[in-house]
Amino acid sequence: MKRKGDDMLIGFTSTSFRQIKKLDKIVEIAVRANADCIEWGGDIHVKDIKSALYAKKLCDDAGIKICSYGSYYRVGSKKAEEWKSVCEIAKALGASSVRVWLGNADSEKTDIDTYMTLVEDAKNICTVAADYGLFVCPECHDNTYNNNTDAFLRIHSDIGFENFRTYFQSRYRRLEYDLDRIERTAPHIESVHISYSEQMREQFPRYNPKYIDMLLDKIISVGFDGNLLVEYTYLFSYFGMSSHMIKDIEKIRKKLGCVK
Repeated sequence: MKRKGDDMLIGFTSTSFRQIKKLDKIVEIAVRANADCIEWGGDIHVKDIKSALYAKKLCDDAGIKICSYGSYYRVGSKKAEEWKSVCEIAKALGASSVRVWLGNADSEKTDIDTYMTLVEDAKNICTVAADYGLFVCPECHDNTYNNNTDAFLRIHSDIGFENFRTYFQSRYRRLEYDLDRIERTAPHIESVHISYSEQMREQFPRYNPKYIDMLLDKIISVGFDGNLLVEYTYLFSYFGMSSHMIKDIEKIRKKLGCVK
């Protein structure tokens, strides 16, 4: 199972607007923001097949693609029925990939037994996901095994499934590390989360307005053609206004030279 070389899609995560419970309002924001796609989250907006089918119809009618399903499945939990349900929801949604969490501890704190459990469960869920035509993509995040480049490349090799890919997501504190991670994991990156609000929070009080631009330059230079998703995080996701999303996507389009 190999990734199709489609053109990059620019969109956002539905979890950026946790305060908005109505799915049609999320799609309206996507239309006003000239977004190509939405990653629907499984915590609030798309919890079952019924809501998945509704979200798909709304997006189809609006000409918005659904790039991924943001599940909260923890690799290593070995919950086969839960994972099957996640795949069924993602399939009904029309998503091509599912976001997962790779364990619940940094790679440096993961012992060999836990690591082998992660690998075993990842192989199992990749096998099931392949039957649904889905990629499995762990969030690039602290407090998971996918917290650094070497760890991801190790487990990617040990799992050995083509449909096991990754997200890229910066913490906006180590530019050289971020650029190196993009370079070394480029063939495996399915989606990128960009968060202007998170950048401001992480870099306060020394905000670098060019940081994300440098990440975007690197992402383009390695030939990335996946999903570039704006994500609001923490308290901002509860109080963020659609005007911010519209401006952020416009900013990215101008940077990439693909203004609609």
